[in-house]
Amino acid sequence: MDSIPSTPGKFKMEKGYFHRSRLQSSLAKLTFWSFVFMGLIFIFFYRSPSSPSSSLPTDPSRRSLRTHAYGGATWEKRVRSSAKVRSPNGVSVLVTGAAGFVGTHVSAALKRRGDGVLGLDNFNDYYDPSLKRARQDLLERTGVFIVEGDINDAALLKKLFEVVPFTHVMHLAAQAGVRYAMENPGSYVHSNIAGFVNLLEVCKFVNPQPAIVWASSSSVYGLNSKVPFSERDRTDQPASLYAATKKAGEEIAHTYNHIYGLSLTGLRFFTVYGPWGRPDMAYFFFTKDILKGKSINIFEAANHGTVARDFTFIDDIVRGCLGALDTAEKSTGSGGKKKGPAQLRVFNLGNTSPVPVMKLVSILERLLKVKAKRNIMKLPRNGDVQFTHANISFAQRELGYKPTTDLQSGLKKFVRWYLNYYSVGKKAAE
Repeated sequence: MDSIPSTPGKFKMEKGYFHRSRLQSSLAKLTFWSFVFMGLIFIFFYRSPSSPSSSLPTDPSRRSLRTHAYGGATWEKRVRSSAKVRSPNGVSVLVTGAAGFVGTHVSAALKRRGDGVLGLDNFNDYYDPSLKRARQDLLERTGVFIVEGDINDAALLKKLFEVVPFTHVMHLAAQAGVRYAMENPGSYVHSNIAGFVNLLEVCKFVNPQPAIVWASSSSVYGLNSKVPFSERDRTDQPASLYAATKKAGEEIAHTYNHIYGLSLTGLRFFTVYGPWGRPDMAYFFFTKDILKGKSINIFEAANHGTVARDFTFIDDIVRGCLGALDTAEKSTGSGGKKKGPAQLRVFNLGNTSPVPVMKLVSILERLLKVKAKRNIMKLPRNGDVQFTHANISFAQRELGYKPTTDLQSGLKKFVRWYLNYYSVGKKAAE
């Protein structure tokens, strides 16, 4: 300031010059930082995700965004062959999450009866992907091709519908697990909400629109104390983020049915178990730890209350899924516009016979011929609920659903599979 002249006239002239200098300096800085910012954006979006030199950690919520290459004459031929209907009254079904536990069994059952089946799965690593690859090999032997891709990839979904005019979609792809939601909430929003919306957005424009059956969950009943759980009960008290995303899915289904005429059937699964099951389920890791001689954590509610689950064997769940597909009415929309009222349903698929977790452990001990090292713990506040119990009268009436496998019989089949699967070139400890 000492160099500024003291006369008023000169002061005004130099003040203008001073502001112009500041303006030019600001513009230069703005230009510089704009280039820096654009450079960072370029590096973030265009750097190779597979580059070994990258030191940035992988964001688990975005793992499933990776979609592998698809398209071409050979690829389309495989898609058409897998989805080809081979029975007089068969349907063509796109099964999302086909390499998952329920998806594998449903896909195989549909193929056995002559339906056209095409799978879609992103093979994420929420649990050991090698188990999903083994299920994929199993389905390949039955003639089911699984396209490797993500349900959030709208271009891929549109391409699949261009190649095959699917009559039905069995939507089983989802981020599962109650406790993992506390570690990675974004993955649940990405898969269970955004992925579902993306699928419905594609389906609403398909002509003709497919009928959609999708997996909700018994977890939507949340903190309800009234048992058994009925489809008419309130579902606005979720106890976990996973439950909240499944509840959101039911509301989203209602919206797309109301506005676009999509036929939608939600299935609330109750604790599904059996061969080729999920390693994050209690019966699965109990088996693993009992065989290894490790102690297992068994939860009890307040005041030593019993924790019980309505364990439902996979074969019974599959029959419920096929019953829902077979009774699903056609969607009524065309080109994204509703032409008339469309079917909207939700069903409980359970065994309607809750079993205490303590009894589950006792059955495993007998089947494995090993005594479990039990560690009794209080039920944590991580989304787990004390009990589940399905009222299945609606599914019995509408789908002819009738579970036939008790826990003892179902676990016997699971243990036989487990011992065989992990004894052939695998170690249960891994």
